[in-house]
Amino acid sequence: MEPEVLIFVGAGVISLLAFTALILVPAVGSFGRGWEKVTAAFLSILVLVALVGLGVAIGVAIVYYWDSISTILD
Repeated sequence: MEPEVLIFVGAGVISLLAFTALILVPAVGSFGRGWEKVTAAFLSILVLVALVGLGVAIGVAIVYYWDSISTILD
């Protein structure tokens, strides 16, 4: 396996562990009823997916428009 793949997989795993420990567990633990816990987990994961999607969209835009960006920076 390529070293870059291992680095990206490792970063993804560390990021998911940090999200779980720092965001998901406290959000779910803040509520007592089952439906509140499920809703808190769902909304936390929804925000995570939205932020990851935004990051991917920005990355794709940078790659797609890199020629224009690099001429502006020069």
